[in-house]
Amino acid sequence: MTTPVQAPGGQQLAESAGRRAIWLSVAALAMTFMLPLAGLVMAVFALIAGIRALPILRGSGRSTGVAVGGIVVSSLSLMLSAGATAMQLYLMDEYSVYQECMRGAGTVAAKEACFSQFRDAAAAKLPPGVIDVLGSVQP
Repeated sequence: MTTPVQAPGGQQLAESAGRRAIWLSVAALAMTFMLPLAGLVMAVFALIAGIRALPILRGSGRSTGVAVGGIVVSSLSLMLSAGATAMQLYLMDEYSVYQECMRGAGTVAAKEACFSQFRDAAAAKLPPGVIDVLGSVQP
């Protein structure tokens, strides 16, 4: 029985594929909290990198834990960013009114009034109880 011939640097390629998957997934998670739409795109890239890293790691006999971790984290960030992006699109009109109100608000009381108006408008558009789950998160 003969062993297959491996190209030089095969171990290094497998190791870098696993690291790439986890770093892209962490970047996707960070982008999700800053710019949800960019996090959505980054999460798709991270998920693809994690899935592509699995056979490379298996073929080189390395542990697939890093790639699986990348897939899990990128899947989580994909769900979070998709939800946040959908929420932003759904509340786009209310958020535009909120931004206009904030531009004209010169005092803290006026800014609080803008937020109260936004919260009431969002509560009217969303199903009952969603605003209670979100708590006092400000846009």
